[in-house]
Amino acid sequence: MRIGKKWFKSLVLVVGVGLLVSACGSGGQQSSGSGTGASGSGSGSGSGEKVYVVGTDAAYPPFQMLEADKISGHDIDVMNAIAEAGGFKIEWKNTGWDPLFDGLDKGTVDIGISSITITDKRKEKYDFSDSYFEANQLILVAEDSQVTKLADLKGKKIGVQAATTGEEVVKKAFGDTYQGLMGYDDMPSSVDDFFNGRVDAVVGDNGVLQYYVNKIKDKKFKLIKDDSFEKEYYGIMVKKGNTDALNKINDGLKKIKENGKLQEIYNQYFGSN
Repeated sequence: MRIGKKWFKSLVLVVGVGLLVSACGSGGQQSSGSGTGASGSGSGSGSGEKVYVVGTDAAYPPFQMLEADKISGHDIDVMNAIAEAGGFKIEWKNTGWDPLFDGLDKGTVDIGISSITITDKRKEKYDFSDSYFEANQLILVAEDSQVTKLADLKGKKIGVQAATTGEEVVKKAFGDTYQGLMGYDDMPSSVDDFFNGRVDAVVGDNGVLQYYVNKIKDKKFKLIKDDSFEKEYYGIMVKKGNTDALNKINDGLKKIKENGKLQEIYNQYFGSN
């Protein structure tokens, strides 16, 4: 049974950012891009210009989060900048993680951006934009832990966000049926269980776990990078064959890479280093 997000809510209240983490499938819709957003039908209300519905899981700070009932974060800023540079309109929808993929399958979502790692398996079913973020996995353990690499966690309980590359690297190391693997709907819940002693470690993307390092001052822990972890690249996802949306995304992404906007957004959340 997965726990709630009490620890996460307490954290963000302490640091004064006023975030509210929603359950999967909650509201949080908003429009962006030039002009007025649509009502969710996928077309503009006035001129008939198409508005692309962008799905995300707003429970993965600092990439996606809810701030005063508005979706915000690194990926949201990136997608908004891409739409502006590419000259197309978007409307945001806080779908949750699994429903994001389902929405792309059913056509209720046109574009997915939610710290989605580009993998060969996902590329069998979806098309990806060029990469906009380079990531790697980190291990969160107690400050006095003797763990120096993933292999040292054999036999221990390891928290991950389900259906992510963190889960994949643990399964690759210890097997698909490893009983110590604890999957969660979101990263805050896995970290909450870590600090409550229900799991021995958490494996997750560097950007998210580094976010907690910067925010938490009264907890004792450390982050470990296993040199065996491969670099990962986040991409923006569309349904297989949706070349119209993909071309517009790549065009906008290329422009914000060249004009420095992408780097500016990165610096805002992670610093110039």
